[in-house]
Amino acid sequence: MLLLTVLLVAISAGLAALFLAEVSPGRQSVLARRLEELEVAGGDATPEVLRRRRRQVQADRLLGILEAVGNRAESRGRDTGALRLYLTQAGYPGPTAPPVYLGSRILLPGALAATTLVLMPAMGFSPAWVLVAVAWFGVVGYVLPAVYVGSQRRARQKEIQKALPDALDLLVVCVEAGLALNQALMRVSDEVERLSPVLSEQLALVNLEIRAGTAREEALRNLGDRTGIEDLRSLVAMLIQTDRFGTSIAQALRVHADTVRTKRRQRAEEAAAKTTIKLVFPLVLFIFPAMFVVILGPAMIQILETLQNFRP
Repeated sequence: MLLLTVLLVAISAGLAALFLAEVSPGRQSVLARRLEELEVAGGDATPEVLRRRRRQVQADRLLGILEAVGNRAESRGRDTGALRLYLTQAGYPGPTAPPVYLGSRILLPGALAATTLVLMPAMGFSPAWVLVAVAWFGVVGYVLPAVYVGSQRRARQKEIQKALPDALDLLVVCVEAGLALNQALMRVSDEVERLSPVLSEQLALVNLEIRAGTAREEALRNLGDRTGIEDLRSLVAMLIQTDRFGTSIAQALRVHADTVRTKRRQRAEEAAAKTTIKLVFPLVLFIFPAMFVVILGPAMIQILETLQNFRP
């Protein structure tokens, strides 16, 4: 059984190597070629710099393989517009993000399953445990990229939600000081960079789109789509309405800033109210047993000693 398993693993590894050689890019990327040229030309480079360059080249090759596999899967699948928007909200707006994501969800389960299939029989596990572990790590490898991207998306959205009320207050001050909306957005994006680099980047992208010739309404709608936050979408809708009907932007921004700040306080109060429920599990599982041991331990020891020394 072990020999058959090793033989099948060797055949699978050979086929996987042929597959990767077929789908991998035929030419190196510009960055990889430039790094190799610098490595050859820079003979006086330190070993640390050379190791960093080699790691960068290896990372580029791995990304190239993932991108090639993802392009194959993307060409055979459905439209990836929703996936591209999801990855943009997670902070991966590049054109190669969907192929790399799809390629990682294809290759990572196979890599984890093959590694488990090689190591566990060598460690002496039974075939049943090997099959269970292979299935488990295959599922983990398939789910892990989605979990990571989802956590990145939630972290970015949470950062924007925390910084949005302060950014709106700055925007109100800039508009009331006489700046136009575009100049106010540019000023706020510069000032809010220390508080939230993500929100600063998104506001700067709005200014760049408007400078490139995109209509202000479309650029604002793109801001709401790139972030996926309901507060920003309502802000975008409010700005579009004030621009259409000619109402006071400063007054509308002030009201919206108060509303967003109230929502942030309500979210904080909700999180604080949930704390008591979340503390039940660590109390019951960790703190209460330790307290019982400390309080009842000496008494139980004395009771046992008394019972042992007691003779009727």
